[in-house]
Amino acid sequence: MKRLLILLALLAGVLSAHAQAGSSPDANQQKARALLNTMVEAMGGQRWLSLQNSYYQGRVSGFYQGKPTGAIEDFFQWRTPDGKERVEYSKKHDDVVIFSGDQCMEATYQGKKPLPKDICEDYLRRREHSIDVAVRVWLKDPNTILIYEGQTLSERHLTDQVTLISPSNESITIQMDSETHLPRSRTFPYRDPVYHDKNEEREEYDDYHTYDGIPTAFSITRFKNGDMTSQRFLYKAGYNVPLPPDAFNIDAAAAKVKK
Repeated sequence: MKRLLILLALLAGVLSAHAQAGSSPDANQQKARALLNTMVEAMGGQRWLSLQNSYYQGRVSGFYQGKPTGAIEDFFQWRTPDGKERVEYSKKHDDVVIFSGDQCMEATYQGKKPLPKDICEDYLRRREHSIDVAVRVWLKDPNTILIYEGQTLSERHLTDQVTLISPSNESITIQMDSETHLPRSRTFPYRDPVYHDKNEEREEYDDYHTYDGIPTAFSITRFKNGDMTSQRFLYKAGYNVPLPPDAFNIDAAAAKVKK
């Protein structure tokens, strides 16, 4: 019943917008799938789908209630499609965070320790609602519902908007640039684990540069309930880079951090 209510709510606007054109839910879903497939091709097609890992280098700034906190850090990030990620903060590389499966660990000069529960949950939630997961997992599931919601503006860019609803009633909304077909934003709702009120996470992508045949957003801005929470600017990107066998081993990372 819950999934049916979500679907009916999303379809209401879609059917209203397309009523005069006579489009059907099946045609709408085919349109949504075609747009997502076009987005994948724009992102590099089979080369993007077969990536073994990604590397990013840049700087991240923190915000609270939409205002800068003054916290600015350099970061070096390695990521694999199977959910492993390593982030080294500061130019000294003396703060290492590793995500592997549902484990979120940090290594500093004080040793290794789990990340706070709320930070880990936030990261896992974003990972499970990423564009990567939307394409590699949700889009392949025949029980996922796809809805094309028409064209809208995202940061002065005309976009096509598509929402995916998983069999577990989770949703991801993606806005794709109508000219380049590259992602302009990703949004998903969720219930606060403590207060159970509805929240919304959104990422906006801009300033694309192509590295190794992969268009890469060099500006990523994150929002929660409309307030900016962080802004990331890349200096460098790379794909299928050589990784040591212990790249995602927290014990090895802790041993290498200078005491």
